[in-house]
Amino acid sequence: MPDEPAVRELRLVVTADDYDAALHFYRDVLGLTEQGAFASEDGRVTILDAGRATLELTDPNHAAFIDEVEVGRRVAGHVRVAFQVDDSVAVTAKLAAAGAEVVAEPTRTPWNSLNSRLEAPGALQLTLFTELDG
Repeated sequence: MPDEPAVRELRLVVTADDYDAALHFYRDVLGLTEQGAFASEDGRVTILDAGRATLELTDPNHAAFIDEVEVGRRVAGHVRVAFQVDDSVAVTAKLAAAGAEVVAEPTRTPWNSLNSRLEAPGALQLTLFTELDG
């Protein structure tokens, strides 16, 4: 029997100044499913299911390369969130209509995906990517 993994879930926690706008954007527009919502006298939190999570570690040189491919220049901070979607063109337009700033329109990458870059609520930079066939 193999050892059980020590980590069961990766949870990215974002503190958004405009909680309602961020919740609407990620849950209602992007379509992340609500797993739970909790409130106290001091505030609110909602846990959204983003599918399978991975942690992608990169060194500064490769991060600059990714930015160059997706955007044409270095723009990301030390954290960027990437969502795999079925149609990065359509989802980019949908998120832009909901208030995200498009940094770069969908671009075919050397790793054969169609990637766009956005500035989204919660001060997050997003990559939307669609894996392309063959």
